[in-house]
Amino acid sequence: MLTTLPNLLTVSRILVIPALVGTFYVSGQWAQWAGVALFALAGITDWFDGYLARTRGMTSNLGRFLDPVADKLLVAAALMMLVATDGIGGWTVLPTVVILCREIAVSGLREFLAEIRVIVRVSTLAKWKTTAQMVAIGFLLSREAGQELVRARDIGVLLLWIAAVLTLYTGYDYLRSGLKYMADPEAATAEAASRKSGAPAGP
Repeated sequence: MLTTLPNLLTVSRILVIPALVGTFYVSGQWAQWAGVALFALAGITDWFDGYLARTRGMTSNLGRFLDPVADKLLVAAALMMLVATDGIGGWTVLPTVVILCREIAVSGLREFLAEIRVIVRVSTLAKWKTTAQMVAIGFLLSREAGQELVRARDIGVLLLWIAAVLTLYTGYDYLRSGLKYMADPEAATAEAASRKSGAPAGP
């Protein structure tokens, strides 16, 4: 149900994107801090919707679909606006491209695995990648306002490169798991059967 609290929190991350984009077209440091605040609030809802869904038994197929979509739309919008307004430039565009390409590739892989009813769980390293990526974008969104206080751009760029390195590693890990099932359809069948029966299986 779309009206459950976890799903509403997920949808709020999508709805905040136009407001976040709008902060780039308003002059003044207050608009830059508003962008940071919006992005931070969206990140908090990402944690809360998952927590509430698990602890209150509100998980749903709709939520499993919307949650990664909302995350990727938010990150892609923020990164694209930063590149468009020179918040990210030069060589720093490279980790941005790596992150966006990985998100698209993993989305395609997950769609394929979903068709054969195989779940590739998020690794701890992937969670660290997401944390570095979100914090990096938060610093970069502060732009001139943050740079005056704590050299936010430098911190954001460093974290973005770290996130890109982790992105390549975790992306390869996901791809390797996916290729296993592409090369051996019987493994996918066994994986799906084991999950249905509750027995441990798979990578």
